[in-house]
Amino acid sequence: MAALLMPRRNKGMRTRLGCLSHKSDSCSDFTAILPDKPNRALNYLRMYKFTATELQESRRLSTEEATRWADSFDVLLSHKYGVAAFRAFLKTEFSEENLEFWLACEEFKKTRSTAKLVSKAHRIFEEFVDVQAPREVNIDFQTREATRKNMQEPSLTCFDQAQGKVHSLMEKDSYPRFLRSKMYLDLLSQSQRRLS
Repeated sequence: MAALLMPRRNKGMRTRLGCLSHKSDSCSDFTAILPDKPNRALNYLRMYKFTATELQESRRLSTEEATRWADSFDVLLSHKYGVAAFRAFLKTEFSEENLEFWLACEEFKKTRSTAKLVSKAHRIFEEFVDVQAPREVNIDFQTREATRKNMQEPSLTCFDQAQGKVHSLMEKDSYPRFLRSKMYLDLLSQSQRRLS
């Protein structure tokens, strides 16, 4: 019924949103949401609100750098544009909270002030770990409860177990799909074309 009430001009959007609701290992269905232009990969990144500077610098992404992302998940996470591309991919799968949690934990580990440590720990817990958190990550009950206990006396390692579980989940699940995705293959192709 709702589809009947939507104006005709939204039909394309419904099609694009419909393809997002079906996760695919081949990721061939992402072509419906990608603009049909030569700079498809950059337009795709632009769609996810990358800054002009990030877009300009991503044009300098070498084929070697982008290819190295396939070496290991940790190599991808160590590269600024690897993280940006992976984030854009996770948004298409509606699971960017996993990466955001992992990044928040990495930033949290750099905290030196005890007062800030406690407030940051509670903010991260409430946003990502707590049951019904706005961006709740997918972790098991035991890990969630262990992390809850760690909140009684937050330390730089209080999220290590949960962060490890989320890292493992992304590495085994989302990362292989990212490497097969049209978006990643387009980034590789585009960087190779710039070399020729």
